[in-house]
Amino acid sequence: MPLYEYRCEACGQREEKLESMSAPEAHDCPKCSAAAGMKRQVSVSAFTLAGGGWYKSTAAEPTPAAAPAPSSSGHGCASGACGCPFAS
Repeated sequence: MPLYEYRCEACGQREEKLESMSAPEAHDCPKCSAAAGMKRQVSVSAFTLAGGGWYKSTAAEPTPAAAPAPSSSGHGCASGACGCPFAS
């Protein structure tokens, strides 16, 4: 369950509550009794990723092998010597 922060718009009272995600975004203030005065606030998450886990790789990415250069011996499609209809 997430921890939500609430602040009363009438008196400024603040509180934190462990509630389900389906909990209402407002409730009555326990200090001044303002109806639906306690409004859920947007706050910073306490979740951080630390260390050298799966999300942060320190290993270098392997580079793919280079394709071999075409031969200049006069054989293959590039020279037209193969006899296929697609030769240039």
